[in-house]
Amino acid sequence: MTDTPAATPGGTSFEELDALPTEELRERAFARAREHRDVGFYWSVLRHLPNADEAAALDGAPNSVGPTIDEAAALWRELTGHGYEESAPLLRAAFIDYLLKH
Repeated sequence: MTDTPAATPGGTSFEELDALPTEELRERAFARAREHRDVGFYWSVLRHLPNADEAAALDGAPNSVGPTIDEAAALWRELTGHGYEESAPLLRAAFIDYLLKH
């Protein structure tokens, strides 16, 4: 038996995903979640962002969740002038895990 690296349904391995910047991982994971209409993934990501309490006020309508989450994350980064800060390792792991499983 040989050890083969885990790959996404699209054929991307963990090592290839891990080499990507966090923002690229976010874009890919969010696009995949939009395709699957996976609202739970978006909310799990929001809970790990700084100021996550403010996310509770977002409109949760199924047809607006993808754009709303994208806009909320972009707005937070723009307003604070920061990236993911201390949440980056956890978010990277969540993005990679999601991409490998979906």
